[in-house]
Amino acid sequence: MLRAAEAVDRPAFIELLASPEVHVHLGGPRRRDVLERELPEVPGRSPGSFVVDLDGTMIGQILLRRPAGHRPAAVGKVDLGYLFLPEAWGFGYAVEACTAALGWLDRVLPGEPVVLATQTANTGSMRLAAKLGFTEVERFHAWDAEQWLGMRSPVTPPR
Repeated sequence: MLRAAEAVDRPAFIELLASPEVHVHLGGPRRRDVLERELPEVPGRSPGSFVVDLDGTMIGQILLRRPAGHRPAAVGKVDLGYLFLPEAWGFGYAVEACTAALGWLDRVLPGEPVVLATQTANTGSMRLAAKLGFTEVERFHAWDAEQWLGMRSPVTPPR
């Protein structure tokens, strides 16, 4: 289930952001003591941010946003981001949650193109992008690694 973040999710957010496994392709984890000190009481409360909830427990986060300073091919488009706790990997939750978030976006902003960036070394993320219908726009080098930028064709609303 996708839902808004709540105060009860704070420990899971800290675990997600401090996890070396989660951040192996994302520039490394953040320090737990810094997160404990700086994370708000209810982290992840912003438009387009969803907690992925499994049986009442946060297992991940989905973000749909328009980030600044992105690749030229991504400017003005919505960017799909996702993080899942390692114990939730391999069960199809990411496909299910991202599909639901993209469905929400299609209802709220019909016809909106969506991009997704990931390291090519992140094979799980590359498989997820393909399952979600993203196709390669470009590859580039950043953060000491080859990156992949994909785009999902806009979904045309029914008439």
